[in-house]
Amino acid sequence: MTESGEDAHRTAQAVARRSYGKLVAFLAARTRDVAAAEDALSEAFAAALAHWPATGVPDNPEAWLIAAAKRKAIDAHRARRRSEGASPHLALLAEELSIAPGTTQEIPDERLALLFACAHPAIDEAVRAPLMLQTVLGFDAATIASAFLVSPAAMSQRLVRAKTKIRESGIPFRVPQREDLDERLPYVLDAIYAAYAEGWSDPAGTDTSQRELASEAIWLGRLAAMLLPGEPEALGLLALMLHGEARCAARRSDAGDFVPLSEQDTAQWNGAMIDEAEALLRRAAQLHAIGRFQLEAAVQSAHARRRVAGAPDWNAVVALYDALWEKTASPVIAINRAVALAETKGPRAGLAALDAVNASALSQYQPYWSARAHLLARAGDHDAARPAYDRAIGLEIDPAIRRFLQKRKAALGGGQ
Repeated sequence: MTESGEDAHRTAQAVARRSYGKLVAFLAARTRDVAAAEDALSEAFAAALAHWPATGVPDNPEAWLIAAAKRKAIDAHRARRRSEGASPHLALLAEELSIAPGTTQEIPDERLALLFACAHPAIDEAVRAPLMLQTVLGFDAATIASAFLVSPAAMSQRLVRAKTKIRESGIPFRVPQREDLDERLPYVLDAIYAAYAEGWSDPAGTDTSQRELASEAIWLGRLAAMLLPGEPEALGLLALMLHGEARCAARRSDAGDFVPLSEQDTAQWNGAMIDEAEALLRRAAQLHAIGRFQLEAAVQSAHARRRVAGAPDWNAVVALYDALWEKTASPVIAINRAVALAETKGPRAGLAALDAVNASALSQYQPYWSARAHLLARAGDHDAARPAYDRAIGLEIDPAIRRFLQKRKAALGGGQ
């Protein structure tokens, strides 16, 4: 049955969002050439948009795309090798025939292996996380460049060099042995969490590029925890993401307005997901190696206490942020600690802690100004709170959060 061009385009987009990293990993694991895998897959998607409107969307779009991408990869390799005689990669052609278009054969998911390949010591440390975000999670170079505060051109060059290094060094696509794991695992977990955070920032699902990113990150987190059950930070990361995802339904009102954590209806939290997160944290604790993700998950666990106790355990939250500060010295942790401290010792104590943060480095960081405005308002200093709210509003890109901040400012009364 022939599909319309619009339906075919929509299906290709859905497959790209859901399976881009999976398909790149599958191809790259066989060719050892990430850039070539990306190019071949891009051509396969273009072919799908040309053929599917006329022939219909196949029963297994992923298998169709893999078969098409392999043909593109073989053609490209033959073109490169034409002057050198026959291609030595005949095995690739044979393997291509094993997955025919439209079959129901399952495509193995090798994204975790690709993540570990990107974290190989031969890859420059500064580009490992960006490389993972692009190849496995589908981020574009401009988005990655913005996150890492470099120009898109510079980031593109770094990514090209890293992919060339993978091809020329023959870096293996596999989860490494125990002796190599400690060096690479933090980079892999950081990339998975970066993907979750990007998807988490769009809870309403209005950005199609992010719509399934959080669930894909959780899937990768589950895979890491399953393959590495003795790694407490893998368990901690999964617990952290599940705690965040458990509250997703409560973060927007029916009208689409932002609802802060302190005002969320706990009845809308996913109790089963929270229970799973708590069990993961207990398993991690038994391994006696506390790390950043376990501590961050424990912070969320202290907030989840409101389900049964009516209020978070603020003393525990402050203590956990103290421990996180010792491990990371992150200004983001310092901001969160200041807000928590205000709950135990009052807004002036929170403001004093916030004043100790290097504000010049956070001049364009919306949560800093939002926290400052909130604490100033609580302390009764409305004249200082208003311009702080203005800075936060000006820096916020989410319309729902911007409206929330505008309402908070308006509630102060007076002023412009």
